[in-house]
Amino acid sequence: KIKLPKKTARRYPAYELYLYGEGNYAEENKNLLLTGIPVLFLPGNAGSYKQVRSLGSIALRKAEDVDFKYHFNFFSVNFNEELVALYGGSLQRQTKFVHECIKVILKLYRDQEFAPSSVAIVGHSMGGLVARALLTLKNFKPELINLLITQATPHVAPVMPLDKYLTDFYTAVNNHWILKAQDLRNLTTLSVAGGFRDYQVRSGLAFLPRLSQHDSALSVVSSAVPRAWASTDHLSIVWCKELILATIRAFFDLIDENTRQITEDPRKRMSVLNHHFVRHPAKMFEENPEAFTQLTGAFMWITVKASKWTYSVYNDSDGKYFTFPLASHRKSYSHVYCENSMLDTNSWIYGCMNTNSSMCLEAADLSWRAELLPTTKVVMLKLQDYPSLSHIVIQVPPAVGNKYTLGCEFFEEDSRTVQLPVTHLFSFGLSSSKILLNSTGLFYNVQLQHFHQIYQAFKIYIESHCQSLKERKPSIYRLHIPWSHEDSIIVAKVPSLAEISAKLHIAQPHNYSSLPELNIHSSSDCQYEVILKTSLLQVLGQIVRFHAGAFPVYIVSNILLTYGGQLSTLRSTGQCSDFSLELVRTAKPYKVEPLISIVVFLQGFNWFREIWESLSLPEVDAAVLSSQDAWFPLVSLILFLFGTGIAYWSGVFFSTSLRLFSSLWLTLIRPTLLQKDKLITPRRLCGMISLALVSWTTCGAFAVLIIYLQYLFKPGPSHTTAAFTAPTHCSVNLLFKKTPALNAHRTTGFYATQSPSNSITIAEAVNSLKMHITILSLFTWIVLLSLPSLIYWLKNLRYNVRLDPDPCRSTAIILICILEILMNSSTSEVKSSKLLKIAAKVPLPLSVAMLAFGRMHLYRVPHFVTFSLLLHVLCCIV
Repeated sequence: KIKLPKKTARRYPAYELYLYGEGNYAEENKNLLLTGIPVLFLPGNAGSYKQVRSLGSIALRKAEDVDFKYHFNFFSVNFNEELVALYGGSLQRQTKFVHECIKVILKLYRDQEFAPSSVAIVGHSMGGLVARALLTLKNFKPELINLLITQATPHVAPVMPLDKYLTDFYTAVNNHWILKAQDLRNLTTLSVAGGFRDYQVRSGLAFLPRLSQHDSALSVVSSAVPRAWASTDHLSIVWCKELILATIRAFFDLIDENTRQITEDPRKRMSVLNHHFVRHPAKMFEENPEAFTQLTGAFMWITVKASKWTYSVYNDSDGKYFTFPLASHRKSYSHVYCENSMLDTNSWIYGCMNTNSSMCLEAADLSWRAELLPTTKVVMLKLQDYPSLSHIVIQVPPAVGNKYTLGCEFFEEDSRTVQLPVTHLFSFGLSSSKILLNSTGLFYNVQLQHFHQIYQAFKIYIESHCQSLKERKPSIYRLHIPWSHEDSIIVAKVPSLAEISAKLHIAQPHNYSSLPELNIHSSSDCQYEVILKTSLLQVLGQIVRFHAGAFPVYIVSNILLTYGGQLSTLRSTGQCSDFSLELVRTAKPYKVEPLISIVVFLQGFNWFREIWESLSLPEVDAAVLSSQDAWFPLVSLILFLFGTGIAYWSGVFFSTSLRLFSSLWLTLIRPTLLQKDKLITPRRLCGMISLALVSWTTCGAFAVLIIYLQYLFKPGPSHTTAAFTAPTHCSVNLLFKKTPALNAHRTTGFYATQSPSNSITIAEAVNSLKMHITILSLFTWIVLLSLPSLIYWLKNLRYNVRLDPDPCRSTAIILICILEILMNSSTSEVKSSKLLKIAAKVPLPLSVAMLAFGRMHLYRVPHFVTFSLLLHVLCCIV
């Protein structure tokens, strides 16, 4: 643990700074006489500072390999495992603490010979966002960090926008990075996403927003990272060995030999990151590789004139040079493709400009043009780009105890490039697109036409047929997305049937013409059949992946429509309909969706946008999603139907649970007959004031939870009187218990006469019961949406009793007053209200507004529900 200045420690009592070490290295650095290169690790949501161990341990082994000529000191911040992805009130505090930590770290090196002037930062999840937020601080000097690597960080938007502080923080950070992009050129940023296995942060959110045009930022998906080629979940991206090795190798290649610190040259930093995270040429990184190299050694020179050539080496003690004259091939072919299964880091392919001899003493090293794939390294050259080359030379070194194969092929690009139109979304997998690759080449390029939207998802089946049964090298299938580094690679034995999932993390940018490609690195004597089908299951998966955060909005919208329908039925017939029946009757997508679609369409016109802005209305969330190409017309309908289904079954579950609990309650406790009580009494007024004080002095979500439980379980007086245990009323009897939601009736166990007045009372009790169930359903979602701040408050209670800032405080105080009145209300009071007509019609526009402005701002949902419940309270009074 690093001792912080007293002022800093007092201001941030929950946060700490640590230095990681192990073995002799840890013992030597206990006195903090550090001589290495500082790297600061920032954990994410509920993340531990001990996660730095993965990076620190591998870096220490790498330093031992170079005899500590260079080494890194890994620091880590303890954020007390705060839930910053769910509560944004502490993000600014974390950012300021990291700034103080950077100053403390740099002071530790003040008297060293090679003292650093900046710190490299690695941030996991929300830790990466906190690192980016450093640049928004007024007194922060940008030169204090020159390298930032983020792991599965949602840069674009929060995964669940549960409070205003979170969305405001994102807006401030992203706007600053867009407006000050030119000032950030000295900061090199790498964002690594986890791919489709990361269910917490989809990779589309991890792409740095609008920075692709700058040469200082890079965004990749782990499935495309060389030597990793795998998707990771949200947590394993921290310790995935392949990714950690790529990161540490990049760190060591970034060291400047003169300063013994990370290089100050931003171009070299980007070159190193591209080398390790985008395209690895299967060679050790060199900043300025030699343009020409000497081909030495007593190797045999062999000329190959065929257009297709394969060669296998096993335990051969003699080296060879194979030369391919280009003059005879330039007229017939456009490209040359070569592959080598020996995965060492030596040069192996050269370009010769000597046209007068069969030998070439000096040649250009073309190995830097190669690319490393899981079981081979390949290079593809366009002959037109190398007009001065006379020969291609393949070097085969002595292979003592080794076995590997090489192959080269000259081909015309058009003959190996085929276009495969993808199937329509509404084909539901019943139709397919097929193509048969008849030639027996080493490489094919299948371009997928009309594949550019995130809601498209396909299954691609590749079946290989081979002419003989001999052992072959495996085939490599790569789905290449040209507008982003999100490739996925599969290695398959041949012959076999392989399956590839084709779906996108981000949609194709506008004015981008390149098509997604399926690259097939094939065996030489095999033919391939490619079959593509729409996968309905994965289409739904894409909708869930991109829009699952909006589910609460659609569920609450359905419940709100049902609530409005119940009030309307109560006004017209005097009876309150059942929740499930009313949901089926009133929750119709055509009531809300067309209006939102019209507004989104009109916002494309400047005159409408000016009127909209003059009214100070926020932008419709669907319009924002459309601008990000993450929205299509039917998605809202599908989400609405999902919401209807969830609302229906949650209502059934809720009602059934209350029935069972009621029967248990009545079995254990025989309630006495009580008379109807007033809506507001001095006792309840004291309860309101007490809970309001709890909300103001502690946490608003805590007060909301208390009033919710009180609504559910409070053994208060009933507001109607009836006594019945007759068999005909048995089912009703089981429904009523001593809870405000179900306390429409009490039962005493005595038989009662079935007078007309008694029957009316029973009907009113049933109506009140149904209304209370719907109100409880609405209020349940308010409690669920406020739970994150409650959990955060409980976790940090030992540091501060009052949650500050509190996103729920003002809403909680209003809800306390509303619920204290509603829990003792009945439908008999509402039916006679002059405001019932307004209260019955308001839920529909509120539902529309909720879907329009709540999809990307979940914290607005309780406001709409609160307004509707407030009208209900007024109906009880007026």
